[in-house]
Amino acid sequence: MSRQATTPDTAVPPDDPVTRELPEPMPLRRMVGPGVVAVGIGMAAGELILWPYLTALGGLGLLWLAIATLAVQFVINMEIERYTLASGQTVVAGFSRWWKGWGIVICLAGAFQYVWPGWATSGSAVFTYLVGGGNTVWITVGVLVAIGVLLSVSKVIYRTVERVEMVKVALTLFFLAVVVVFVVSLGTWGEGASETVLGFGQIPAGITFTLLLSAIGAAGAGGVHNLVLSNWIRDKRYGMGAHVPRLISPITGQEEAAGADRYAFPQDEPSLARWATWWRRANIEHFFTFALVCFVTITIMCLLAYETLFGRDDLKNDPSFLRIEGELLAAAVGTWLKLLFFAIAVVSLWAAAMGLLDVIGRVASDFLRRNYLATSTRWTEARLYLAVVWAEIVLGSVILLAGFSQPLGLLIISTCAASVVTLLYSILLVRLNIRELPTAIRLRGWRLGGMLVAIGFYGFFAVAMVVTQLQRL
Repeated sequence: MSRQATTPDTAVPPDDPVTRELPEPMPLRRMVGPGVVAVGIGMAAGELILWPYLTALGGLGLLWLAIATLAVQFVINMEIERYTLASGQTVVAGFSRWWKGWGIVICLAGAFQYVWPGWATSGSAVFTYLVGGGNTVWITVGVLVAIGVLLSVSKVIYRTVERVEMVKVALTLFFLAVVVVFVVSLGTWGEGASETVLGFGQIPAGITFTLLLSAIGAAGAGGVHNLVLSNWIRDKRYGMGAHVPRLISPITGQEEAAGADRYAFPQDEPSLARWATWWRRANIEHFFTFALVCFVTITIMCLLAYETLFGRDDLKNDPSFLRIEGELLAAAVGTWLKLLFFAIAVVSLWAAAMGLLDVIGRVASDFLRRNYLATSTRWTEARLYLAVVWAEIVLGSVILLAGFSQPLGLLIISTCAASVVTLLYSILLVRLNIRELPTAIRLRGWRLGGMLVAIGFYGFFAVAMVVTQLQRL
């Protein structure tokens, strides 16, 4: 049973939700943002590096897998949004109410996934191609520090991240339009369509399950990245998230992020009508700004890689193949396209690095504050957020300065971890959205079927990777 909010929220036991009215739904145009942030952060390693690299090795026969990955991610992401829309609480907090260990596991997985600064390092490598040289490691360290400073001084951190990712997405879509006009031939489009349909379910020769699991983890969002949709839609004031204060910088702002309690809205006809509108608009926002943009980006970048790189035997297991691609673009169209390609890649990868630091900062600070430091006056959620962000920056810099700076290796480690953690929390999400939500709004029907498919999808590739590795021992 929920309790009416007649006393301060802090007086309500964590497992006893406060009853408040579900706010009136926003216009759809004002809801645009969380999907853009998700795609802006995700539209980097996979779309620019891993999927094009797979295409250069094996052709267009894996486009079906990218489409399948985005479809299951859309289903997963909307279940993440469902819980926070209905309760104002993040899904990680929901998992942790059963057992704090789930939150610990997810935070450690996120730290492992994102402490390897593969996105920032790859961006720095491409930056050296753009300017004609430079020390990749020291450039990356400087970029990480600059990102930390920007996040530290942002009054409303979500707004800063949203604006950066919106600019990145707009620039990327502009580049894709240029590629479609000047580079990708009609024949390549036809081969892509044919391979996607006729090659469905097939894996091209020479593609390992480790590379596949990595590419799946890097298609769209992946891993802990998806979970932070809870935090982003809450800061965007979706549904019951409007009752939770936003994450504000302790340096430049006053408002403190909170939300140690769940909220519930009355299950009456007016409230359920508002819920239906919220849910429909949230799905529309995420489909067009996340799923569709990811699909267009992966498809065109793979077609570009096929047009320029497929069949070459001089490609290495690092981002140097992007340099080759850039030179081929210059020869085919002009130097201006090579420079545009490199510039877009740099912006894309560095913006992703910023978003990923925000991801782990939000997940860890939310978990630590509500489970271990709820009464601390020193360790507010905002201060915890900055502490985690700067710890990630320091650890990432140490890794690079210690000599482990091969970008594609870092990305494969990170994205394989993303696929495994996605499998874990997908299972937890099914339980959360069936057990913890009222009957009228809980997970059921084809959405439940979709979640079971998602679990089987990630489970198959994770098990296949483990078996493959064991066979090599």
